[in-house]
Amino acid sequence: MEKRVKDSYSEQVHVLTQANINGYNRLFGGQLMEWIDVVAAVVARRHSGHNVTTAVVDKLTFKAPAYPNDTVIVCGFVTYVKRTSMEVCIKSYVETLSGERKLINKAYLVMVALDENEKPVEVPRLILETDEDRENWESARKRDLLRKQRHDEKF
Repeated sequence: MEKRVKDSYSEQVHVLTQANINGYNRLFGGQLMEWIDVVAAVVARRHSGHNVTTAVVDKLTFKAPAYPNDTVIVCGFVTYVKRTSMEVCIKSYVETLSGERKLINKAYLVMVALDENEKPVEVPRLILETDEDRENWESARKRDLLRKQRHDEKF
C-alpha cells in the first residue's frame, strides 16, 4: 500500500494562555516540544494505520518566541519512510489575527509503527507527488544517513 504526503498531514491549534508561559513571558519550550510530539504521532498514525512510538527527535530549532494570547499552529507531514519508520517534519507558526504565519520552530522526528504486540511493523510507501515532496525526501534521506553515522559512533 502507498499513501500521499497530504493523506497524513495534520495541524493542531493553540491560543497561548498563562499555563503555557514561562517566567520570561514566552511559550515554554517544553510545552511546544510536547505538542510537536503529539502532532508527529498523529501524522505517523495516519500514515501507518498503527500505533507509533517516537524513536528520534533529530532536529529541534527554535527560531522565534511566542507570547500570551498568540495563536500557535503546529503542522506535520511525512517526509520519508523506511520499512517500519517514518520521518515527520513539524513546523510551528505564530498566526497573526490577519492570518499571516511566522515560523517559530522546525523539528524532525523519527516515528516507528508498532503492531498489537508493540513490535515494529511495515509502513506504507510514500507517494511523492510534487517537487517539494521529492526535495523533502532527498533531504530526509541525507538526514537518515547522518543519523546512522551518529548511531555508529561510540559514546
